Amino acid sequence: MRAPVPAGGRVVVKVGSSSLATPDGGLDPVGVARAVEQVSALWDSGRPAVLVSSGAVAAGLPDLGLAERPSDIPGLQAAAAVGQGRLMERYAAAFGERERVVGQVLLTKDVLANRPQYLHAREALERLLGYSVVPIVNENDTVVVDELRLGDNDRLAAIVSHLVGASLLVILTDTAGLYASDPRLDADAELLTAVRHTDEILDELITDGTGPLGSGGVATKVAAARMAAWSGIPTVIASATDAAAALAAADGAEVGTWVAPHTSKLSSRKLWIAFGLPAAGTVVVDEGAVDALVNGGRSLLAVGVSAVRGRFDAWDGVEIEDPSGRLIAKGIVGIGSSELHDAAGKHSSETGGAVVHRDDLVVLI
Repeated sequence: MRAPVPAGGRVVVKVGSSSLATPDGGLDPVGVARAVEQVSALWDSGRPAVLVSSGAVAAGLPDLGLAERPSDIPGLQAAAAVGQGRLMERYAAAFGERERVVGQVLLTKDVLANRPQYLHAREALERLLGYSVVPIVNENDTVVVDELRLGDNDRLAAIVSHLVGASLLVILTDTAGLYASDPRLDADAELLTAVRHTDEILDELITDGTGPLGSGGVATKVAAARMAAWSGIPTVIASATDAAAALAAADGAEVGTWVAPHTSKLSSRKLWIAFGLPAAGTVVVDEGAVDALVNGGRSLLAVGVSAVRGRFDAWDGVEIEDPSGRLIAKGIVGIGSSELHDAAGKHSSETGGAVVHRDDLVVLI
């Protein structure tokens, strides 16, 4: 099932705050050195690598005289503003010792949600890699308006994998991979060496919250692996303390947990619809519509809509759920929520065109 990344194939490596920070705040020099060693080894093997790195908030705490992470958004933003420079300073020095240049790329949900900006981000990353520069990507925590949540960079790493056309996503964390039970509580916990992105065991791990896996937890790592899977990219979840893990994963060695990708890739635009465009609301459909969307490759019509949640305008992104609440698809809606409330359940002869045209629809099951 595992296969080596070919020469020239790209690898995205994500390292979280828990692997880069000391318990009492600030950056851990050993953790930073390990991350640099992992990425440098990939470049030296002929596989250009992108580093998605958390740690900006932790890096800013000492300079602000803070003993612990702030709990309010302005405090987190201030720490990130100070720490991002410190973090890049460390990376620039460490990669410089290996005669490699780094480039900082800060992204936000707003940038990724805007299709032209999404494409510009892709072009910037392409150019950096073309110059043999190591891109270091992080969410722009200084200006983000949502609560800063550790683990968001797992999903960001999956999106970056889409952007650069990676052959492999490596998520480095606190444990050797995904376990069937919590290794902190069960000495005989089984390491899941290989799973498919559709396997029910992943849903069980999310529900149970099994294992530590850093501050982001199991859910964000499984979500990231599934996001990568839809563009045909396998994911390896492995230990950040193993300095050879990323290179071993790229060589096809049995390290960590391998999450096998989907057998077919989504197009670039549909990847953006699925994972770059935020959902402004939810459309619940009946079983007939589920069959038409999933098995028939059809557009979503108003007659199949049974409920509408949230407020959205035409051309916003929406999630589509079946009657049980399972997410089955995502798309760009052609009608606003208030109009759709009135049109739900009615035949298209009364309501006009499609609610979500199949060209703007991504089935996710």
